[in-house]
Amino acid sequence: MLLESEPRAVLLLNVPACWGLQRSPTSLSAGVCNVDHQNKAGYTALMLAALASVEHEDDMNVVRRLFSMGNVNAKASQAGQTALMLAVSHGRQEMVEAVLACGADVNLQDEEGSTALMCACEHGRVETVRLLLAQPACDISIVDNDGNNAVAIALEAGHSNIAVLMYAHLNNSKAQSPVSNRRIFLFGPTHRNTGGAEEEAVVSAS
Repeated sequence: MLLESEPRAVLLLNVPACWGLQRSPTSLSAGVCNVDHQNKAGYTALMLAALASVEHEDDMNVVRRLFSMGNVNAKASQAGQTALMLAVSHGRQEMVEAVLACGADVNLQDEEGSTALMCACEHGRVETVRLLLAQPACDISIVDNDGNNAVAIALEAGHSNIAVLMYAHLNNSKAQSPVSNRRIFLFGPTHRNTGGAEEEAVVSAS
């Protein structure tokens, strides 16, 4: 079970409330909790908070405080996902913004080699993709364990609008870079065309 309550791990979230937040930062202020402690399912309080749907600014302030106190780049023991990846996959845009503001590494990969950007592309989250691309360190060229990068994943998921968005971002980056010949592989080094032959598929920024 994802949410297994342990006193020193689940600070603001509990099993009955599920994803809900309690507007009570007492535990954080007292400094009695280890915010990076993993529960039996392998998740920290930060990861669970990243899944929450927040309606009140007071709750969001508590979440920001929580994120600032722990390791936002810690990985869950089960699949190696970070708080950023979890927020992206569950469509929690406000959490994505908060985690990034606390120094989340946008290029970290889980056990399958996926990044937060790849996750956003797979789920068709355009605004999240825009936000991630706006991070100076965001690397579109990273590939997962299957050899696919974010552009390829967007295309395979049928989100051509996101692929175009990333291509435009690449062109804009190229215009500001001395590098004159950058290429982004769509399906890794090779993929099979309709005739069965292997061919190289790239988006060229040259």
